[in-house]
Amino acid sequence: MHPDQSVDVLGEPWTAETIGLAPDAEGPVVATLVSRRAENPNGRAVLYVHGFADYFFQTEYAAWWLDRGYDFYALDLRKYGRSIRPHQTPTYVDDVHTYYAELDLAWWRITERDGHDAVVVSAHSTGGLIVPLWADSRQAPELTGMVLNSPWFDLQGAPWMRSPVTSAVLDRVGQRQPMRVLGKDANGIYGRSLHREHGGEWDYDLEWKPVLSYPVRFGWLRAIRRAHAELHAGLSVLAPVLVLSSAATVRPPDLDDDVYTHDIVLDVPQIRRWATSVGPHVTYAAIDGAVHDVVLSRPAVRAVVYDQLERWVGAYLT
Repeated sequence: MHPDQSVDVLGEPWTAETIGLAPDAEGPVVATLVSRRAENPNGRAVLYVHGFADYFFQTEYAAWWLDRGYDFYALDLRKYGRSIRPHQTPTYVDDVHTYYAELDLAWWRITERDGHDAVVVSAHSTGGLIVPLWADSRQAPELTGMVLNSPWFDLQGAPWMRSPVTSAVLDRVGQRQPMRVLGKDANGIYGRSLHREHGGEWDYDLEWKPVLSYPVRFGWLRAIRRAHAELHAGLSVLAPVLVLSSAATVRPPDLDDDVYTHDIVLDVPQIRRWATSVGPHVTYAAIDGAVHDVVLSRPAVRAVVYDQLERWVGAYLT
């Protein structure tokens, strides 16, 4: 264990390392790098980045990579999960480029300090928007592949929500009243479908990934829409990219079987539409029966997810 690391909340042999960052208007800021070494390492590594109102707890997904010799790292971004501090507004930034600081520092630890010269970046949902922008900006030679799990490539919902008028209003309000709350998940259907206390399969910290999510603030959504525009203009991530999503989206009024077999958070057609904006070498796979975080789907569906991942790794990374 490195001197800056301690045993993570997941327990041994998982470790966590606090990364100090420049303070912002709310005070001190940190990110957290969680890691575990493979028993039979192949010299390669994976860096995982979570989604909105989320943090790293997907140890089954990590185990898939660890079993194949990849050392596994996961970054809890500032104001998320392990990195939240009492004085902070969880999840809030006014520019997604702010996250480049912790991504750069995590990358340095993985490549320079720990000696990995071949790294796959994997990201989910909002992380799947942030990571391609960072990778396009940095063009790191060690980046050998990218796996995006239901990346947030556009604003879901009715077409008027993406109109120029709506975008202009959002931009103005986000600039003038950045902390104003736009809304919050009122029913927690997605969270209830995942957590074992509410009928789901998974156990995780409901303080860090609350059933009712976190409030969406205008300044944060303004930053997301600017990031969407940057993605839509086209990126040049040169490493092979795998984009995974559910096969379909539904908007259920309550907890029914559709919740367990569809993406109820993002619009799947948007993921498919914008996937090739990431770079010149993109593979897209729609997984029938998958939920928003495809690796948290039902067991038979997860088996299909991992089969697709195995094929892609075998074709482009081995």
